[in-house]
Amino acid sequence: MKAKYINPYTDFGFKKLFGEEGSKNLLIDFLDHLLPGEHRIVNLTFKNTEQSGAITTDRKAIFDIHCEDDKGDRFIVEMQKAKLKFFKDSSLFYTTFPIKEQAEKGDWDFRLAPIYCVAILDFTFDEDRPQKEYIGNVQLKDQFCQVFYNKLTYIFIEMPRFKKEEHQLETHFDKWLYFLKNLETFENIPEILNEEVFLQGFEIAEIANFDERQMAEYEESLKVYRDLKGVIDTSFEEGKTEGRIEIARDMKKSGEPMDKISKYTGLSVEEIDKL
Repeated sequence: MKAKYINPYTDFGFKKLFGEEGSKNLLIDFLDHLLPGEHRIVNLTFKNTEQSGAITTDRKAIFDIHCEDDKGDRFIVEMQKAKLKFFKDSSLFYTTFPIKEQAEKGDWDFRLAPIYCVAILDFTFDEDRPQKEYIGNVQLKDQFCQVFYNKLTYIFIEMPRFKKEEHQLETHFDKWLYFLKNLETFENIPEILNEEVFLQGFEIAEIANFDERQMAEYEESLKVYRDLKGVIDTSFEEGKTEGRIEIARDMKKSGEPMDKISKYTGLSVEEIDKL
């Protein structure tokens, strides 16, 4: 059965929900409930992302929206579909562009507006964080763990770690993550999401509302996403197999019995015997 709503992890789906003028209030509501309580966004202006120097090979893995609020604070809101080799480096690299674009000609006192990099991740990257912690908040700190600079904030949302079911949702932001994680699988609107902002999100995301051009764009975006996930899943499985083989080889060298090696690695006795 075909999905009723778009996949928000696709470039098309993410832009449709958060990156268009008609859905701007969705992004404002999302950020307002993610950021500290004293931060209140009245309006956002979308900025041209072409100047961010995006690397072409990263475009399949990352889709980002650049915007600025009414106070001048800058936001990079990313949907990252795949873990890059130097993930943290790339996050730091892309925040240098909204920093540099604030430079003024002539005399300038170097005062900068706050920058927030909000990355919604379709993967887990921080294995050391407790499993239930799905939001990471990062700032520059000194050796005493005191914030050295509070105008540069990275917020990483690891979606695979968010496992709350409908009856476990406690906050408005919980509802946002539940909406994003399950949108493509919803057949009907859950009662807990029967709020104006989410109802608008469902209306925007309903595939039946797309015209022929939008449908073609979405299908292409969905294909790119599925192909990328297929490559990642294949690489992961190949990596697991290689790991099992290495463990089996080491156990065999140590003289462990075949049945024990098979039990611990999942390899058959025949496969182990060939190593």
